[in-house]
Formats: sequence, structure tokens, C-alpha cells
Amino acid sequence: MKIHQYTLQLEWTGNKGNGTSGYTAYKRDHVIRISGKPELPGSSDPAFRGDPARYNPEELLLASVSSCHMLWYLHLCAEAGVIVVSYEDNPAGEMAETADGGGRFTGITLRPKIEVTEASMIAKANELHKRANELCFIANSLNFPVRHEASIVNGEW
Repeated sequence: MKIHQYTLQLEWTGNKGNGTSGYTAYKRDHVIRISGKPELPGSSDPAFRGDPARYNPEELLLASVSSCHMLWYLHLCAEAGVIVVSYEDNPAGEMAETADGGGRFTGITLRPKIEVTEASMIAKANELHKRANELCFIANSLNFPVRHEASIVNGEW
């Protein structure tokens, strides 16, 4: 088994002067830094006192699942001779909050809109979503289902 390592630096930037002296005394703002890449401004979801102008962990999880699936899917299409000329996804995730304030994601639905060069490729293009989900590193790390509602066409929408 080949092992890959990932690192980053996360810095909380939300101290308004009194630290965490109270639930409303601090911002949820933070910065994610990855060597050689632009900083990613983070916060919590606005429902949890976060800054709506910053990325929250729930959105980043959804983006991770969507982009991982897309990258595997494009790889599999290239190997299978399915020529994809456009790919766009509008995924949705659902999180259930528990009475104690915690919670968990209960599911993600990917909704990719894909254009292929030939109508004869559509059936194979549809089949490859299942395999992409089986190979996606992120989807394989989750304890909830990732569903697919793909639309694949030959020609413009």
C-alpha cells in the first residue's frame, strides 16, 4: 500500500481581544495555509456564528467530495474513450444537528451535468459514475452515502 501525507497550517484569527471568554466573545475566523498556495479564509457556518463571506468546513467537505469524484470520473472517461468536453456539478449535502449541538452529515448528492462528443458515449459515461465513486478517496473515507444524479448529453444544454 502506498501512503500519501498531507499537511497544512491552520491559524485561528478570530480573537477580538478577550479570547474565548464567552461564546459570543470571539469570531470563528481562521486561515488555512498550504505551502505554495493562496490562503483560504475559513469560518464556521453562519448558523453557528460564522462569517458568511468565508468558507466553512461543511462547504469544504462538499467541495472535496465533488472535486474528487470529478477527477476520478474524468480519468475513467479518458481511459474508456469517453470524450467529455464539459463537466459542471451542483452538489448538495445534508447535515443533521443533534440536540447537544453536534451533528453529522447524513448524505451528499452529486448532480453533475456532463457533455460528451458523441451520443454513443452516453451509456458508458453514465456507468462510469459508479466506478468513480468506488475509487474516490474522499467518498471512501465517509460514513454516509454519496449519491449521483448525473445528466449527460451530446451537444449543448
